[in-house]
Amino acid sequence: MIARSSILGTGSYLPEKRITNADLERMVDTSDEWIMTRTGIRERRMAAPGQTTSDLAVEASRRALASAGIGAKDLDMIIVATLTPDALLPATACLVQHKLGARFVGSFDVVAACSGFVYSLSIADLFIRSGAARHVLVVGADVLSRVVDYTDRGTCVLFGDGSGAVIMGPGNGRAEVLYTKLHADGSGAQKLYIPAGGSALPASRETVDGRMHFIKLAGREIFRFAVTATAEAIREAMADLMLSPADIGAVIPHQANIRIIDSVAERLPIARDRYFLNLDRYGNTSAASIPIALDEAAGCGFLNPGKHVILAAFGEGLTWGSAVLRW
Repeated sequence: MIARSSILGTGSYLPEKRITNADLERMVDTSDEWIMTRTGIRERRMAAPGQTTSDLAVEASRRALASAGIGAKDLDMIIVATLTPDALLPATACLVQHKLGARFVGSFDVVAACSGFVYSLSIADLFIRSGAARHVLVVGADVLSRVVDYTDRGTCVLFGDGSGAVIMGPGNGRAEVLYTKLHADGSGAQKLYIPAGGSALPASRETVDGRMHFIKLAGREIFRFAVTATAEAIREAMADLMLSPADIGAVIPHQANIRIIDSVAERLPIARDRYFLNLDRYGNTSAASIPIALDEAAGCGFLNPGKHVILAAFGEGLTWGSAVLRW
């Protein structure tokens, strides 16, 4: 068994179109001040008409492959975390595999919404450490603009489109995965969900007229859950690895809401300036949130060699989890 896996390369892709708070002011009863005060978001990206989740995923994947210095032919597995697949069938990962030209490699999707990338990274880590795979492409990609109700000011201001990807492989002494831990509590499933479109409520005139194919969010309850779950996931990871605050070079949390991140930081002994943020520019991109932030943090020198990096996420399910890297 291989001792550890490493992140060999990172990449991200954001659609060109920007949706600013001023744009949303013309669509729903809201304001830039209201959005900024409650979320910290200034703008978010929107995929072009016809641009799919797999399209975004492929762009981020190509950049991650270039960063790692390998080709699609070197991949042994592709995992795509998304809640907005191109279609219910086939898996978006299979479409990414075909578009990249990574012939015949195992490809599958993971559905854990905003926790999806951490879940997928954990799976890839286990495949690599067992020796069952050598190079694994892990992608978080979502086109949330297709499942957001732009008549609901409580949700439409939050979400954006984007993709992020990493190439994982055998440990090489840099960006090694030291730890992952995953959790779920299905009793809270209807606090953040899309009611229709599955086997429980197949698409019908009634579900479409009732706007049941859009994200429904119990905002206050999710806020409380997010703060508690994220803080506990970070605290648990530090305790399990016996890490002190001085050991932590960076925290990359799910980029959902600045008030959530501020509340998490208040509960932990890690300096606030160690939390990497980009949500003001992209909003909540669900499964893409952490890999986009990781790619940007790596690119701008925010991550210090030898220091520990904690990834922490929460999402629908309800799900939450963490991963710790030694950069």
